[in-house]
Amino acid sequence: MLKRTLFFSNPYHLSVRMGQLEITDKKTGEIKTAPIEDLGFVVFDNQEITFTQSVMTELAANNTAVIICNNKHLPASMMFHLDTNHIQNELFRAQVSASEPLKKQLWQQTVKQKIRNQAAMLDLADDLNSVRVSNPDRVTIKAGDALRRIATEVKSGDITNQEAQASRRYWSKLFGETFTREREGMPPNPSLNYGYAILRAAVARALCGSGLLPTLGIFHHNKYNHYCLADDIMEPYRPYVDKMVWEQKEKYPDYHNLDKERKAELLSVLSCDVIINGEKSPLLVAVSQTTASLVKCFSGEEKQVAYPIL
Repeated sequence: MLKRTLFFSNPYHLSVRMGQLEITDKKTGEIKTAPIEDLGFVVFDNQEITFTQSVMTELAANNTAVIICNNKHLPASMMFHLDTNHIQNELFRAQVSASEPLKKQLWQQTVKQKIRNQAAMLDLADDLNSVRVSNPDRVTIKAGDALRRIATEVKSGDITNQEAQASRRYWSKLFGETFTREREGMPPNPSLNYGYAILRAAVARALCGSGLLPTLGIFHHNKYNHYCLADDIMEPYRPYVDKMVWEQKEKYPDYHNLDKERKAELLSVLSCDVIINGEKSPLLVAVSQTTASLVKCFSGEEKQVAYPIL
């Protein structure tokens, strides 16, 4: 069963009663409930939300990811349950002892699939904008082909940094020559940031569920980053967020306004259909398949990480 995502943007008080998350509206006193076992993600986006300690304890025991937003309404912290696998010590050892050649091969696979999915995203944008390709700020015909060529040049460990080359072409084709992908940049950067934060939480949750340390990356190694492996593994999934943000930009004249409705749309990326292992699957389920395959790569059972194909 696909786990539910709850998004709280109004003042509520949360408590636990008989396995149910009890949600009390502070303004009206209305009480609603939700089975904790059904919850995969909970997002708190209001500074007046309060909850009992048992809420966090029960959500953690259920491996529910909790995302807390700051006063700018952007994700600021994530909480997960680390003790989620009965052979966790064995898995930790396999992950820690992974050789450099293995990690470089895994990163090569990751970058290749990210670039291929970016190329597919440009193809989709090209198809939808086919009547407007003469506009220089729009996607050009065969824009994805250049990225597919770059993908074939990715070497072990991506030592020639083909990821960066693909990224420069990708963003200029998708959002126009004047667009720069920056965390603090102009729209649609805030929407991308929000979607990526949700995606990052999903990957970190799946990694914990598979018994892996989200801190220990195969490529990212920033000592201040607690989710290096999540940042690695989420890369081929980013174009699914890009697709939603691009669609919002096309659909809404005020797309730059990241309001509650836009955020709800971005949260739905977790339930969007992706193709993985030749079958259609919700993204949230696919992420778990990816992390499960990564475990097998670390243990030597498999050589390929299972990634989605856009």
